[in-house]
Amino acid sequence: MTLPFEPPVVLAPMAGITNRAFRRLARESARAVTGADGGLYVSEMVTSRALVERNAESLDLVTFAADESPRAVQLYGVDPATIAAAVRLLVDEDRADHVDLNFGCPVPKVTRRGGGSALPWKRDLFRAIVRAAVDAADGRVGVSVKMRVGVDDEHVTYLEAGRTAAQEGVAWVALHGRTAAQMYAGQADWTTIARLVRELDGSGVPVLGNGDVWTAADAVRLVDETGAAGVVVGRGCLGRPWLFGQLAAAFAGAPVPADPDLPVVLATLRRHAQLLVDDYGEERGCRDIRKHMAWYLKGYTVRQPVRQALGMVESLAGLDDLLAQIEPDQRADPQVQGAPRGRTSGNRRPTLPDRWLDSPTLQECDRAFLASAELNVSGG
Repeated sequence: MTLPFEPPVVLAPMAGITNRAFRRLARESARAVTGADGGLYVSEMVTSRALVERNAESLDLVTFAADESPRAVQLYGVDPATIAAAVRLLVDEDRADHVDLNFGCPVPKVTRRGGGSALPWKRDLFRAIVRAAVDAADGRVGVSVKMRVGVDDEHVTYLEAGRTAAQEGVAWVALHGRTAAQMYAGQADWTTIARLVRELDGSGVPVLGNGDVWTAADAVRLVDETGAAGVVVGRGCLGRPWLFGQLAAAFAGAPVPADPDLPVVLATLRRHAQLLVDDYGEERGCRDIRKHMAWYLKGYTVRQPVRQALGMVESLAGLDDLLAQIEPDQRADPQVQGAPRGRTSGNRRPTLPDRWLDSPTLQECDRAFLASAELNVSGG
């Protein structure tokens, strides 16, 4: 059960994060170690309905740089026909080399529509969507599934969903070892990943593990402990695109590069901002880089007025002035760098459609709701 890329590392799709600028930084990090881009770098999630309707923002999300290969898009949707139409658009217009289906997002605005991590509970709908995507791809691009353990501890779905996905011909399955109710809290349960690996043994469908991969050592340990074919990395790379070079080295059995010193961190932050400005213009690019400041500077001493100003930066010149005020002679704390980053909230009742959990198959009330939910989704 091998993956069609090396090293066996996937950049998880993250809304507002895994745009062209961040994907470039991550790919370049791996290339610096291996001499090739390596791995798979997935776009931000795009809504299938908005894509089919040719929403400009959604089309931009599936527009890749000329040197990006393979091109991977993550699709979200709750209607098999719309998912199929979106896959055909991506394939017919040569916009992607791989399509990942989102069955893992736990945020309320997605689950309240019956999508993301809520959807695999409806077994017939899950199968229909996966089948529609694979059939629409028609072997021209691969299709994978990213999912969670279940809705909550009482509504676990991953084994049934994994078997279904394998039967329908997906290229691989990725499992985040948390339920939707857990969100991002606590510790990911890697034993579920190991269980899914055993469940799909002999199917020819690899399993990738996701959750709490903060360092290259974590990635290797996850694979060793679970038997997974590779890892999907999300929050662990926030403010640390060089993690992909470290991962490439670890899976190649080479010495893992140390975390960069602060001057390199600041230079990477500055280049990240420049790439965003080049892509979106100075106003939007500087607005977009603001969310990354705390991640890049995690564990370093930065005067409060400077931190506050970085969170409101409006121009590259202003960013340069603020970065020049940070004392560069600081060492990264390995414990801080290997600690959780990004969202840590969770352990709350998922927001679901009314009576969603009454049955693991679609009911008439579900069908009426889903038709409305799909139409109401707009934008990327």
